[in-house]
Amino acid sequence: MTEETAGNGAAAPGQPQVRMQVLAQYVRDLSFENVVVQKGINAGDIQPDIQVSVSLDARKRQAEGQFDVLTKYKVTSKNKTNGDVLFLLELDYGGTLLIAGVPEDQLHPFLLIEAPRLLFPFVRRIISDVTRDGGFPPLNIDNVDFVALYRQEMVRRAQAQQAAAQPAN
Repeated sequence: MTEETAGNGAAAPGQPQVRMQVLAQYVRDLSFENVVVQKGINAGDIQPDIQVSVSLDARKRQAEGQFDVLTKYKVTSKNKTNGDVLFLLELDYGGTLLIAGVPEDQLHPFLLIEAPRLLFPFVRRIISDVTRDGGFPPLNIDNVDFVALYRQEMVRRAQAQQAAAQPAN
């Protein structure tokens, strides 16, 4: 979502000025389990395979133009040789944002694409710090393609609605 600007950096005439301001960021929930230490797995036999899953949610707050955006990350590290879990990290990270100038029909994708993209560097840092402090090398997760995640969710919802509309046999 781009904003057209006139030569002086102001919004072009007739174009709404899009504004997004982070009012607060917070860790809603954080869990880290170091299974290697708990089960006494021999560190010499480890070939980690990291899986990251992401889910998103957004909610309107009572205050005008304010929204809560929640991102949930689940990071699982398994040993490639035998499938044993090495560690499990779950992080629910939220932001309260003030959003103005976004047309109503574009608000849903804006909240689930642009807002998580803005919060992502902070999530990456927390995951890196927690894995390092948990006894593993710091994990710097790859960038998340929030556009692809949004599209996948819209396809999933459309399929669910279509399945619900099908008459039962």
